[in-house]
Amino acid sequence: MTTSLLPWRRPRLNVIVLHGIIAARAGLLSADSIRPVIEKAFASARRRPVILDIESPGGSPVQSDLIAQMIRTQAERAGVRVHAVIREVGASGGYWLACAADEIHANPMSIVGSIGVIGGGFGFPDLLNRLGVQRRVYTAGRNKARLDPFSPEKPEDVAFAKDLMDKLHARFVAWVKSRRGQRLKAPDESLFDGGYMLGEQALAAGLIDGFATIDDLVRQLGGDRARPRRFAPKRPRLPLRLPRLLLDTALDVLEERSGRVTLR
Repeated sequence: MTTSLLPWRRPRLNVIVLHGIIAARAGLLSADSIRPVIEKAFASARRRPVILDIESPGGSPVQSDLIAQMIRTQAERAGVRVHAVIREVGASGGYWLACAADEIHANPMSIVGSIGVIGGGFGFPDLLNRLGVQRRVYTAGRNKARLDPFSPEKPEDVAFAKDLMDKLHARFVAWVKSRRGQRLKAPDESLFDGGYMLGEQALAAGLIDGFATIDDLVRQLGGDRARPRRFAPKRPRLPLRLPRLLLDTALDVLEERSGRVTLR
């Protein structure tokens, strides 16, 4: 009788699934979509470590920070350690999330890092002139139409955008340093130049702590009998998601053209 009950006594380690582009839109990885998942995972951790399953190229700096701070708050409240596992990609905002963990693991061939900020778009003033189209825009506040893609680019607007990105970059760097501390082994100019690297290089640079899969880490932390218990946001079935996926793709293109600043 006791032997038959043993399978039900296997320790379970909670795994929070953080997959996809980080953005404040329905169907994507955002603070609102992941909040109930994070709260449930930590509330049922039973003092065991919690694992972050990360597969993300990044996205919104605000959402990245909100999710990371949420993880830290719940971890401290539950009194548990957090481990992150980067699968294919944990870059930019994805690496921001990984830094919410106490230890970061990856595959030797994972894409890691990209600690930088990007923004930009396209300009069409010459095209409008050739088509004989006049741009008419009215504002209250001289900078309300700053970086308008249908107007000639102004040096002061470029300087403003660059200053904004520099400030965001400084916050990203400060977050990484606060979480990784003395484990960082490479000079700042190579770690924080926005470039990405393989997991093997990331280990040598101190951006990660070792190599592991989710299953390997579960057994390492919980014993050979341990199994993962996954917590992920619910997603609609594919036929229902197709219109949303098409809309999200269109919005991503528009955002790239509008000069939105992202961690990607």
